Amino acid sequence: MNDTPGWATPGSAPSDGPEDRRQDDQRPSDDQKDTSGPKWSAEQPPPAQWSAPSGGTDTGAGSGQAPPPPQAPGQGWGTPPPGGPGGGQGWGGGYGGYGGWQGKPAAAKPGVIPLRPLGVGEILDGAVSTMRTHWRTVLGISLAVAVLTEILVVLLQGIVLKDAANSEALQNPDATPGEVFDAMGGLIVGTGAVQIVTLLGTIIATALLTTVTSRAVLGKSVTLGEAWRDARPQILRLLGLTLLLPLIAVVIVFVGAVPGILLAIFGSADAGAALGILGGIVGFVIAIWLMIRFSLASPALMLEKQTVGKAMSRSVKLVRGSWWRVFGIQILASLIAGVVASIILVPFTVIAGAVSGDGMSTFLDSGGDAGWAFLIISGIGAVVGSTITFPITAGVTVLLYIDQRIRREALDLELARAAGLQDYADTPGTTPGS
Repeated sequence: MNDTPGWATPGSAPSDGPEDRRQDDQRPSDDQKDTSGPKWSAEQPPPAQWSAPSGGTDTGAGSGQAPPPPQAPGQGWGTPPPGGPGGGQGWGGGYGGYGGWQGKPAAAKPGVIPLRPLGVGEILDGAVSTMRTHWRTVLGISLAVAVLTEILVVLLQGIVLKDAANSEALQNPDATPGEVFDAMGGLIVGTGAVQIVTLLGTIIATALLTTVTSRAVLGKSVTLGEAWRDARPQILRLLGLTLLLPLIAVVIVFVGAVPGILLAIFGSADAGAALGILGGIVGFVIAIWLMIRFSLASPALMLEKQTVGKAMSRSVKLVRGSWWRVFGIQILASLIAGVVASIILVPFTVIAGAVSGDGMSTFLDSGGDAGWAFLIISGIGAVVGSTITFPITAGVTVLLYIDQRIRREALDLELARAAGLQDYADTPGTTPGS
């Protein structure tokens, strides 16, 4: 038995187990007791009145001293836990120390996350807490970027790409190959232009929200102007990184399909098609594997002020050994953001179809040729959805980057010093970088 205070207390009542009852039956009667030598007094102090043992001084009744007076709750050995040994009498507040079970001290939490390795729920909660705590800055950034992005998208769809994106020929079985080719080309151009504008908005939002989230971890707020001044020097590099990663993925998938394409051209078309599909699938899997390896390059570039190449290598180092975990968290965050955006966008799309006069069926039958009413109302829905989803996706990526650095590089020590926490490394139970 460990005699350290907190494990057992003098005079504690035995448990009510069968072994103890058998021992009670075997105890000698008063006439059979050995009266030689010092013994504990038969009259013990009332339960919960023991003071903490100190210096080996005998405080029992056998010492001839009166028991100490009852102590207030929370002092000395404390209130016994419900259902504890011996009916909960005579025991301290727990096995971990005086006054109750202490366990491992909680990690410091100066901001939206505790400074220790994070769980999946804590990463998601940290992203939401950032949006909730610093809502003026976060929603201001997301709303401004979403409005500007959607205005450009609506103008492109309503003026520039109105004729180019007409896909009626794709639904016409009597269309000539030239008409089908033109329709596909116009559709690709229109979709590509919209995606480029959306990508630019995402880059700006990610850059600004990365700064906000990194400050929120320290419990510090940041204004929109401060976020822009901090992120502006890295915007062009972030643009290059964001364009480079999809390009790498496309090239890998294309290279995987090349053998099938060549076989289809110079040999059997059926065998070439099968080989091309198989090669494309293999290339797609490799591309996904690489994209997850590079998924933390964006916060590394922004927070460490790295170049594109060094940011990608930093991401590879941080993800190494944790690929499935990073993949799962990123997919979960994307699914949550997609579901939230769909829930918001669908009602606006239905309303837009009703307000435009012809309804959704006419919009679908027309090959996507929408009027201004439809574009504006659906664009409002897209703005609302992007305003909410931008902080979630950006926040999860930044917090996942911070979590990986805490696990590998003890970043929690640096964060604690930056947050102004004194003697953080000397706190009992703190295991930085675990």
